[in-house]
This record gives sequence, structure tokens and C-alpha cells, in this order.
Amino acid sequence: MSRARIRSVIAALTALLVIGGASAAHAAETGDHHSTDSALANDFSGVDRNTSWQPTGKVKLNFPSFHTEGIAFTPDHIFLSAVQILEPTVKYPTPQGGYDRTPGKGIGHVFVMDRGGNLQKDITLGEGDMYHPGGIDFDGTNVWVPVAQYRPNSSAIIYRVDATTLETHKQFEVNDHFGGIVMDTQTGHLVGNTWGSRRFAEWDLRGTQLKTWDNPNFFIDYQDCQYADNSKMLCAGVTNLPQTPTAGGTSATYELGGIALIDLRTHSVLHDVPFQKWSTAGHVATRNPFKMTADGNHLTMRVAPDNGDEGNGTEILTYEATLTPTH
Repeated sequence: MSRARIRSVIAALTALLVIGGASAAHAAETGDHHSTDSALANDFSGVDRNTSWQPTGKVKLNFPSFHTEGIAFTPDHIFLSAVQILEPTVKYPTPQGGYDRTPGKGIGHVFVMDRGGNLQKDITLGEGDMYHPGGIDFDGTNVWVPVAQYRPNSSAIIYRVDATTLETHKQFEVNDHFGGIVMDTQTGHLVGNTWGSRRFAEWDLRGTQLKTWDNPNFFIDYQDCQYADNSKMLCAGVTNLPQTPTAGGTSATYELGGIALIDLRTHSVLHDVPFQKWSTAGHVATRNPFKMTADGNHLTMRVAPDNGDEGNGTEILTYEATLTPTH
């Protein structure tokens, strides 16, 4: 191994030790770091439809937050991605140029807040027709953000944001709409999900696509995901189902929420459950931004389903559940 390579490895290990030590101390205080991820997959496997989720907190954001998409918690900040629509997309009568709708216009935001939800910085991301940030993930150092066109079968840019300095870096571009991303710290690869989470792709950090696979599950569309140890990811989302004729039929939809644990090696869904708690504006809680932590058979979930211009504005809601140990 060359001296340069040895110095690089030592620097990386030192950074991990510093991050790990500071984060472990902070996790005990906030319960919001990957130090809890080792228990997350195991604990979530004990969740079922009878699990009692109790609302335990609500933080109202006091700035324009538009249409919220993804959320991430770091030792120092809360990151919230959102899209500001300037011109809505319009569906074509028939597809044009491989697209089913116009590109629309908008601005992609990543809001950086303190733990009280106070805005510290508004990071704008995107280029041209790519203005729609999606679900985001924190890997212990960086927050990963996909910014895509607001239409399927299009294109996206993958960004990383340094969670400490808040500097942004354009990592690579991809030829499809990717609306969510996680960093698999086991492999060092990124995994993204397309429009409606119907397909997944895995890339190295240079943007080389290594794998792609279809989503075997049609329960919900995943909106925001997070990494869980040993190459798993936990995703939450929503699907809109038609109501009965007496309740409005296909013109009136019902939001079904849910959470799923996915194995990134076998690509199978290991466990999924519905989640039907409602926001102030009447959205199912798992509609978009979502993150969960685990601590001794106790799960804490934080979500932000409401847009800035509806209900009471965007609120970060906290739900908690204590599981009965299986043994």
C-alpha cells in the first residue's frame, strides 16, 4: 500500500472515530443518529397493525416550506427537502419526446434548521428542468439529495451536502427520475428509487450503475428512506386509492400509508406494515418526510407530511411506540 493510500485510510478512520464519538454522545440525548441503526431493523420487525403509536411532539416551522419531500437528522441540524412549484406540470394528450407531461418550473430547496425547527440556511439545488428534491439520507458525514425532473422517465442529479460545513457537491447525473436515495455504508454504494418507487438502482460514487431491479411490492410508493445496518433500508410512503362510489368514487382518493424494511442484497421486502395516523391537514403521516430511530425496544418516528400552505403549515410530528420483547 502506498504512503498516500495509508495516509488516506488513517484520515478516514480518524474522521469516523471523531464522528462516532460525538454522535454516540449526542444520540443518547436526541436519539437521532445512526448509532441506533443496528437495533432499528430488529425492532421494526416487531411492529404490526396493533402497535400503539403515540403522538409525543410537534414542531411548527415558521418559514415557507412549500411541498415537503424528505427529512434527515444530524447531530447539529435538521435537513428538510422541499419543492417550490412556480409552474405546475401539465399532462400531454399523448406522450411527447418520451415524456407524459410538461416539465413545469420550480425551485429545489434543502432547508437546514436547528433542533427547534428554526431556519439556519436555505440551500437551493437543481439545474434547468431538474428542480424536484426527493427523499434524503444522512450517512454520518453527508446528506444525500436527489433532484429530479417532476415527471417520470426523465433525469436527476445526485448531490451530497456536508452535514457540518453545509457545502454542496454535485456527485453525478442519472437518466431517470429518482425520488429517493440512501447510502449503503456496508458497500459504500448509493441506492435510489424511481418515480413511484417502481424500480431501484445502485451506483458507486462515480455514478456507475451497478445494479437495477424492479420493486416486488405494490403496497405503497416509497417517498423517503433511510439506511439500516447490514445493508437494509427502511422506507415510508403512501398510495392514493379510490373511495367507494358513495364517498366520491375515483375522484375522491384515500391515502394509505405504510412503512417497509427492504434487504439491499436480496432486494426483498422483509417486513411491512400500514400506518394510519393523520396530520393537521388530514394527510397520512407517512406521506413524505420520514425517519425512525430505535432505542431498547422503543421506536421514535418523525414525519412532516403537510405542505407549508395547508393546515397549520408544515409541522414535524413525533410518534413513539414501545414494543413487547419477543424473548
